[in-house]
Amino acid sequence: MDNNDPFSPNLPAPTANRPLLGLTVLVIEDSKFTCEAMRLLCLRSGARICRADSLRSARRHLQVYRPSVAIIDLGLPDGNGEDLIKDLVEDTSRPLIVLGTSGDPHSRDTAMTAGADGFIAKPITSLAAFQETILACLPADRHPNGPRIISDEKINPDPIAYQDDMAHVVDVLEDNKDDRTLDYVAQFLSGVARSAKDHGLLKATEALAARRDAGQPAASETAQIVGLIQQRLTDRMAI
Repeated sequence: MDNNDPFSPNLPAPTANRPLLGLTVLVIEDSKFTCEAMRLLCLRSGARICRADSLRSARRHLQVYRPSVAIIDLGLPDGNGEDLIKDLVEDTSRPLIVLGTSGDPHSRDTAMTAGADGFIAKPITSLAAFQETILACLPADRHPNGPRIISDEKINPDPIAYQDDMAHVVDVLEDNKDDRTLDYVAQFLSGVARSAKDHGLLKATEALAARRDAGQPAASETAQIVGLIQQRLTDRMAI
């Protein structure tokens, strides 16, 4: 089992420039682009990171290991992260910190109502904001001693990870284009496009989501998204 205590003898204590040293972060997220951002944020902060890309994978991981921090995307391919948040906060061996994350800022209320200790809105780029969100949920005696260095660094994930996300959507749509799949694609692409500041794809995704919310056919919106994704897979400079 993973030892959560960053001050135990076998784990290093946090420092001013690596305030999350000694913590293990489990990121439950299906976007490789977002996970790459999280990896860089954890690396700069001193934390170790593990990844699960679905609820099933996360639950399997949590049967064996107990991370210090769980960051849970609310929209996952096999269900809603809200359910996992509820289960974890009711578990007597829960992680020290349970956070929700989403590209939809309105999801903050959903995560907090489920029992999350905090919420990280996508895009996740600010090192200082990432560290502060986690430190705010830790007791004072688990903070670094002395003044903490506040970094203004912004994280820029590798664009290749963004292309991996585009390829993932192509695979999903090739398998099925039913209502549930379209809802998942709209949710997934909304967070990814917002994180990558891909305004053209974000606008198309919002149009798809609006059609789905209205219960209307979305064949043309889906076709437009497929075309945009193919462009991004062909031309890396598009992102």
